[in-house]
Amino acid sequence: MLNHQPSLDLMFAALADGSRRSMVERLSRGPASVKELAEPLVMSLPAVLQHLRVLEESGLVRSRKTGRVRTCYLEPVALSAAEQWIADRRAGWVSRLDRLDEFLTAEGESE
Repeated sequence: MLNHQPSLDLMFAALADGSRRSMVERLSRGPASVKELAEPLVMSLPAVLQHLRVLEESGLVRSRKTGRVRTCYLEPVALSAAEQWIADRRAGWVSRLDRLDEFLTAEGESE
């Protein structure tokens, strides 16, 4: 049975949307207010807030309200689980491709 990680599922689902990836990209440069995150997007503020809720529920983003301003922050530690999962898959494929290369080289030399 596969090692099922619900947090990874939430994270990848959150990153599946281009608008949310845009928000994560912006937050990778530093904290931003909801208004700043909404500016480049062609959607209503309530829609932006829904996207932010998905990002927060996935653990990728956290926010803090000071007065009337809600500031959002990227949670880089949360990305480490996804990064590790991808790195593990990449390592497996690199190993398989290296073995295929060795096999094909050996076959070519034996001809």
